Amino acid sequence: MTESVAVVVVTYNRADLLGRTLDGLAAQTHEPDAVIVVDNASTDHTREVLDAHHGLHLQRIHLDENTGGAGGFRAGVESAYDQGFDRIWLMDDDVVPAPDCLAVLMAQDDAFVMAVREDTHGRLVEKAATDFDLTHARSIRPKRRTVETDFGDRLVMPPRVELHNVAFEGPLFRREVVEAIGLPDASYFIFYDDVDFALRARRAGYRIWAIRDAVLVRQLEFSQQHDLAGWKGYYMYRNLFAVHFRYGANPLVRAKPYAIAATVTVLSPIRGGRAEARNVIRAIRGARRMRSIPGSGPSAR
Repeated sequence: MTESVAVVVVTYNRADLLGRTLDGLAAQTHEPDAVIVVDNASTDHTREVLDAHHGLHLQRIHLDENTGGAGGFRAGVESAYDQGFDRIWLMDDDVVPAPDCLAVLMAQDDAFVMAVREDTHGRLVEKAATDFDLTHARSIRPKRRTVETDFGDRLVMPPRVELHNVAFEGPLFRREVVEAIGLPDASYFIFYDDVDFALRARRAGYRIWAIRDAVLVRQLEFSQQHDLAGWKGYYMYRNLFAVHFRYGANPLVRAKPYAIAATVTVLSPIRGGRAEARNVIRAIRGARRMRSIPGSGPSAR
């Protein structure tokens, strides 16, 4: 029996990149049944780009305000689920799937799989974690290993690699996953909403597999980790802390955000300055309000 599949693409003011993504989806050897584009209140020429791609079984959700990637993916997954699609494939507006990417993913019988990213030069840049440790307080960064650090090159990867978390750039999951764990959590705004979704899926008993031959090409370099003193830094700290509060395996791990915040504050004169210190203090307060894990089921709020 052929399963239906909807693609959810979230975009904000990156119309030209979005056009490349949609061109890649139009070239798929396995044609998606719907492409749901969630526009986070863009002010550029996003609507014109969408008008030019009307032949993609395109559905458009234009939000009244920018809800971040997290809010956009929540809206898109909810729409795909409510329409009854069997599988849902997520991606940002800065990736382009190889022509057979969806076909390779759909051939997998697992409930939760993911494409493997490379950059525009063909280098492996898959940063989804193969070891995400929330059991030991001494692990300053819970992401200890990734597909990229484990293998370095797609050619030496095995066909399938088990993941501890995902990025919302290429995961494909069955609707049963949404039934079991609920929708993506919009309260993250940006960063770690994908990690949270994967952690909930793994807690519900699902294994997540990176599929080597499902190729997704990332158009931009990774750079957000250098913005810890800016507005993105607040969300990076807050959401990292929220993940520890929610999923830390013991009291020491759940207390680790306080130690990180204290260390960053003490070191702020020689690294991120007052702006980073303010971010990390605000982040603790914000993360404490996010400690409750969302309920299960697609209607969980």
